Amino acid sequence: MQGDNISYVRTKMLPEATPPVSQQGIVKWVRENLFSSWLNAILTVASIAAVYYVLSGFLPWAISPTWSGTSLANCRDILSEAGRVDDHGTHGACWGVIRDRWEQLMFGFYPNDSYWRPTTALVLFLISILPVLFTSLPRKLLIGTAVAPLILFWLIWGGSLWTPITVGVGFVLGAAAFKIGSDRSGLIVAVLASLLVTILFWLFLSGPIATVLGKVIPIYLEPVRSKDIGGFMLAVIIGLAGIVLSLPLGILLALGRSSDMWIVNKLSTGFIEVIRGVPLIVWLFTASLLLNYFLPPGTTFDLMLRVIIMVTLFSAAYIAEVVRGGLAALAKGQYEAADSLGLDYWKSMRLVVLPQALKISIPGIVNTFIGLFKDTTLVMFIGLFDPLGLISAIRATTDWNGVYWELYVFIAIVFFIFCYSMGRYSLYLERKLRREHR
Repeated sequence: MQGDNISYVRTKMLPEATPPVSQQGIVKWVRENLFSSWLNAILTVASIAAVYYVLSGFLPWAISPTWSGTSLANCRDILSEAGRVDDHGTHGACWGVIRDRWEQLMFGFYPNDSYWRPTTALVLFLISILPVLFTSLPRKLLIGTAVAPLILFWLIWGGSLWTPITVGVGFVLGAAAFKIGSDRSGLIVAVLASLLVTILFWLFLSGPIATVLGKVIPIYLEPVRSKDIGGFMLAVIIGLAGIVLSLPLGILLALGRSSDMWIVNKLSTGFIEVIRGVPLIVWLFTASLLLNYFLPPGTTFDLMLRVIIMVTLFSAAYIAEVVRGGLAALAKGQYEAADSLGLDYWKSMRLVVLPQALKISIPGIVNTFIGLFKDTTLVMFIGLFDPLGLISAIRATTDWNGVYWELYVFIAIVFFIFCYSMGRYSLYLERKLRREHR
């Protein structure tokens, strides 16, 4: 028949078929990431075995019902009642030491009735730093970022509010002198005029003005000595101060070392090599012991301030080399493009060169910051009670003599949270600035 020669034509689409089990979901991910080859499979099995070995010993010890313990002896009684006894005695962590000494680990020997001050300062700092970390926020908020350090200083150390205010006035006068000098003279004259006006105001006018205003309108907080500041509060103060101050100084040193001006180049190079060539602990001992020999008799120079200065200089030397690597990685055409636009040196650096160099240098800069924050634990060797320094003080008491690993584990977790947060922000910033993938 004629109908037998007509080919069949499908008039309806077949429904979408489900992919094979091996090509979807968790099975696909495991095949591609854990068992994609025989070597990958061996490494996966070995890694799982290593993780199991560590956790099988750590978790039974860490999961311990001793948060309510009031002493090491009390923790052992709690573990005995829970049946956590082996051939070596009670087995389990004594987390009661964290609950009992939580405030001391956080604030050191800061007055108990003033804990609200450093807590408020930390919240204020986190709020003030948001416009710097996230450029989508209004730029006008940077005014609050500039003013915040003065308020933070007053909250933590106390005293008259007019002292940090007059210090801020010195910065304003210096900025005004720089503006006037840059309009009428060259950049060098403007910088010198700014420094001169600021320093003279601080030396001769800041103190008397703050004293008079303090008598007329007394706004006062109970002063706290630097040696009473300890724990993670001390680590955060030194770490954040070093990070904030060392970045601009490191950029200036990188520009100085890359400069064609012979004196500026050699001075910057000498500073970087000397600072990097000596361990940080040596500089801390220098700040603690030797610096007083070079000061006039009777001069008091706060130890924490000396440590912040040394940590800042040390970090700035490393950041300078990281930024110099970013400058060297830029193509020569970028410098030539800035010159072709008729920009002077500082405008070309600010608008063309440095934004690209800093984007390249982000991983190295954040890595330096993380190392700086962890290195704050070295201040325990010069008598400051950072979290590690407090361990000896806590273990010296009768109640907690014998506690060991619990304190170190807690401190390691807190440091990990800080450093991991900085690392995640670094990745966020890199993704945001990766223009070639937009």
